[in-house]
Amino acid sequence: MTYTPIHIGSIIEEVIREQGRSPSWIAKELCYDRTNIYNILKRESVDTNLLLKLSSILNYNFFEHFTESLTEQDE
Repeated sequence: MTYTPIHIGSIIEEVIREQGRSPSWIAKELCYDRTNIYNILKRESVDTNLLLKLSSILNYNFFEHFTESLTEQDE
């Protein structure tokens, strides 16, 4: 079984852009400093609780990327 790394920060950044949102808007929703959001977008991995909050705020299931990765490995 091979593992394909997922850079979740890049995926989050892409969803933010697709929705026409800004890192500042996300920061306000999470009560974070804007610089913290930019740091999150650079990360390859994110804490699951934070990912759940981002999924809720952006109405997007980021966890599906991990599920898809596991499904692809089984094939």
